[in-house]
Amino acid sequence: MSIEHSRRLRKSMPSPEAKLWQALRELRTQGHHFRRQVQIGPYYVDFLCHGSKLAIEVDGDTHFIGNAPSYDEHRDQRIAADGFRMIRFTNHEVMTNLDGVLEAVLSALAAPHP
Repeated sequence: MSIEHSRRLRKSMPSPEAKLWQALRELRTQGHHFRRQVQIGPYYVDFLCHGSKLAIEVDGDTHFIGNAPSYDEHRDQRIAADGFRMIRFTNHEVMTNLDGVLEAVLSALAAPHP
């Protein structure tokens, strides 16, 4: 079931995720391999670099209303407990400042993982 769910998520990527995915794929030339919609425990992350244990989420407006911020915080803590680092970007950041987003990703990739 999780493989099918991952496939459905990959087929229905919002445009900010698709834009970041194209940029992340180019990082392969620098030795960084990302996968899309990867399951970590009970959660799926938008992008994951297993080698650096770096997970990336692209957050739309729904992540900032109601209980979503506390849910995301709990989710990030659970993913961190599995040994992964999480960085988040808003849809707006990806669409308007992709270079800055990539700089942050490269910085995170270069930082030693505890």
